[in-house]
Amino acid sequence: MTTRKVAFIYSNELEKYSYPPQHPFNTIRAKRTMDVLKSMDLLTGPDISIIKPVPADRVVLKKFHTARYLHSLQKASKGQFDIDALNMGIGTEDCPIFNGVYEYSTLATGATLVGAKHILEGKVDIAFNPSGGYHHAFPEKAAGFCYINDVALACLVLTEKKKRVLYLDIDVHNGDGVAYSVYNRSDCMTISMHQNPKTLFPGTGFEDEIGEGEGKGYCVNIPLPVGTYDQAFMKAFDHIVLPLIESYNPDVIVFELGADALAGDPLGNLQLTNNTYAEVITHLLSFNKPILATGGGGYHVGNTVRAWALAWTVFCGKDEGEDMNFGLGGVMMETTEWQGGFRDRRLSITHAQRDAVLPALDETIKKLQETIFPIHGLK
Repeated sequence: MTTRKVAFIYSNELEKYSYPPQHPFNTIRAKRTMDVLKSMDLLTGPDISIIKPVPADRVVLKKFHTARYLHSLQKASKGQFDIDALNMGIGTEDCPIFNGVYEYSTLATGATLVGAKHILEGKVDIAFNPSGGYHHAFPEKAAGFCYINDVALACLVLTEKKKRVLYLDIDVHNGDGVAYSVYNRSDCMTISMHQNPKTLFPGTGFEDEIGEGEGKGYCVNIPLPVGTYDQAFMKAFDHIVLPLIESYNPDVIVFELGADALAGDPLGNLQLTNNTYAEVITHLLSFNKPILATGGGGYHVGNTVRAWALAWTVFCGKDEGEDMNFGLGGVMMETTEWQGGFRDRRLSITHAQRDAVLPALDETIKKLQETIFPIHGLK
């Protein structure tokens, strides 16, 4: 792809719904990302489009979720709550019932699926849905702020069309629901880079969770030590992710870019700047594959919007590079002034931080190279 056709997927309809005010998940992030990009004239151009989502059809939702679960979620959205819903995670502190929860979830999911459809039809090369990335939902279980698993559904829809899918998840939390959806399959490789599950929800995503049956070796988990910083993250990415993508040679990349791995996120304990997000995307673009990207976690709204706006500029080829670092704002800064652009300042790393992170990370890299690489003919 010399000239990439890129699409930003959003609709004002999404603004009708919100989690309860005290909830960590704030749906305003997607709107603010769009507003920032519009204000800087980054949503116009001959190869840029804005696509409005439509709610996902029930028949598509049932490719992953059970009819019983969908029925309970729809009833709860109308205020009809029962013990069966609670047993399925609906109405918990993490996944509360709010007005329109079903309608919001199906529309946000529909946005991701519209992106998949446009990629399948060759209308776009990159589609970005900042309202997506609900990777914790299971067939009959709401969990981790997620009700309907849009990214799992997108992977299933793409594989139904005989596409070889690479799912990459860099959210601070393990992409457990997506891994579950294809755990015994080889037509979708899942790679999740997340904080060590010994220290964070959902408690899954260890190196020995590698898939089963036909899918053995196609589920890859890279647990990251608390305090992981840009250079350490990229070391794991360079040594594990890049060789696997090259070996697997997917037709499509589905990319969940939760921003809760950034330094300063209230629910995570990693120390990344958004420069790492830009670097990861640059590597993904080098494979010249269609990319379906979604949002995900990110509980510092300003830092999340900044990271997703930067991601969009990289997708569009409009990122000006790290000379923008000298601007104000960014992670760990008490300001939202962005005169210097979207990139964060690099954070200084102490010797103690390196000593705490690198040995554990090197051990993880070694384990994965010993267990996963031979399955794919890698040394």
